[in-house]
Amino acid sequence: MSIRWRLFISHTTMLIVTLVLFLISALLIPVAITGDIRSIKDLYTRQYALKPLTKPEENVFLDVKYLAKKQPSQLLNETTLKQFDQKLDPVSSGLIIRKGKRIVHSSKILNSIKDEKKLPSFEPENIKVRETISIGHQFYLYVKFDFYFPDQEKGSVIIMREVSPFVELSRSLFPLIFGLLFLSLILVNGLLSYLVSKSIIKPLFSLKTATEQMGEGNLNVKINLARRDEIGQLSYEFDKMRKKLKDSIELQLQYEESRKELISNISHDLKTPITAIRGYIEGIQDGVADSQGKMEKYLSTIKRKATDMDQLIDDLFLFSKLDLKKFPFYFEDIEINRFIINFVEEASFDLEEKGIQVNVENRTKNEVMVIADRDKLRRVMTNIINNSVKHMKKSEKNICININEEADFVAIEVRDNGSGIEEQSLPYIFDRFYRVDTSRNKSTGGSGLGLAIAKQIITEHDGDIWVESQLGLGTSIFFTLKKSI
Repeated sequence: MSIRWRLFISHTTMLIVTLVLFLISALLIPVAITGDIRSIKDLYTRQYALKPLTKPEENVFLDVKYLAKKQPSQLLNETTLKQFDQKLDPVSSGLIIRKGKRIVHSSKILNSIKDEKKLPSFEPENIKVRETISIGHQFYLYVKFDFYFPDQEKGSVIIMREVSPFVELSRSLFPLIFGLLFLSLILVNGLLSYLVSKSIIKPLFSLKTATEQMGEGNLNVKINLARRDEIGQLSYEFDKMRKKLKDSIELQLQYEESRKELISNISHDLKTPITAIRGYIEGIQDGVADSQGKMEKYLSTIKRKATDMDQLIDDLFLFSKLDLKKFPFYFEDIEINRFIINFVEEASFDLEEKGIQVNVENRTKNEVMVIADRDKLRRVMTNIINNSVKHMKKSEKNICININEEADFVAIEVRDNGSGIEEQSLPYIFDRFYRVDTSRNKSTGGSGLGLAIAKQIITEHDGDIWVESQLGLGTSIFFTLKKSI
C-alpha cells in the first residue's frame, strides 16, 4: 500500500471518529437541556424532536386537555389548578388558563406574564400547538389547547417553560450548524491530507527521481532538501552516499587509467631492451660479430640490457607491493647521523669511480634518533643518489647531504650540482615512469620508478618528500622522518 493511500485512510479514520464523537455529543445535548435522559428517545419522533416535553408536562397537558373537552368548568376550579401547579413546579413549568381576553389563572413561576396579548393567539383548529414565544426578554416553550367554555367564550390552556434563547437558536440552526461542521471536517481533512501528502510524497519523489538518474549513470544530480525532519536526514545521507559513490567510481576510473598507463610504460621500457637484445643476437647469428672483440662487446651489451630488465622488474614488483600496502615495514629507533655517515662510506667507492664527491653536513647538535625501517631508508637514499648521478654532466660532480633537526622531525636534503629540472616538470618528479626527457631515452639508465618508490616509502614513514631545482644549477630532494620519543 502506498504512503499516499495510508495517509488518506488515516485521515479518513480520524474524520469518522470525529463524526461519531460529534453525533454522540449531539445526542447528549437534549439531556443537558432538559435534564432528562429519556428525552433522547424522543429524538426519534419528529414532533418531540422539534418541541420536547418532560413527562410531568405531558401528563398535565393530557389531563387539562381532557378537562377542556369534557368538563371545561373544572379549569376554573382553584383546587384542581393548584394540583396541576404542584406537578409542573418540579420541572420549572407553569400553567396559564385564558378565558376570553383575560388570564384567569397563572402559576407562580409565570407571574411575570401579565399581558394576555403576548400569549399565543386563539386557534380552534389547534394546528400550532407547540412552539416557542418571546415575551419581554425571555423565551418560552409552550404547548396549548384552545377550546370553548360552556358559555361559548373562548378558552385556552397553556403549559409554558422558560428556555434559554441560545437553546432555541441552536434548535433552529442545528441543521445548518451540523452541515457546516460536517463540511468543515471534510475540507480540513482534505486540506491536511493534501499538505501532509505533499510534504512527504514530493521529497520522496525527488529521491526517486535522483535514484533513477543515478541508475542511469548520472552521479552529478544533487539532493538538497532544506528540511530538518527525518526526510531531510534521509536526503542528506542519500546525497552523502551519492558523493562517496561518485568519488569511488572516479577513483576506480583513475586506477583504471593508471593501470593502462602502467601497462603502456612497462611495455615501452621492456620492449626497448628486448629489441636491442634481439638485434645483437641476430648480429651474432648472422656473423656480424666476426671478431673476438665484437663478440665480447655484443655479449656485454646483451648482459647489460638483461640486467636493466631485471632491475625494472624488481622495481616494478617493489612499487606494486608498496602501492597495494602489502610490503611489510619493520620500524626501529635509528641514530640518523650515524646511519647517513655509514651509508655514504659504503657508497663512496662506487661514486668516486664515477668522479662524484659526496659530503655530509650534520647540522644537529647531538645524536638524533628517528623511527624508520633501516632497509627501506637505505633504498630511499640509494634511489635519490642514483637519480642525481644520472643527471650529472659537469666535470666537477658534487653531492651534499644535509641533516637538519626540527622540533618533531629530522629533515634530510640531498643536493647535487647536476643539470637541474625545468619548473614545469617538478610536480611530476615522483610519478611512476616519469622522466624529464620526454623521449624516454634510456641512455641515462634507470627504471623511472626510483623516486616513486622513495615517495611511497617516506609516506609509509608518515613523512614528507619534495623537490627544489634550478635549471643548470642543480637539484635538492628533501624528506622528513619523525623523531623517536
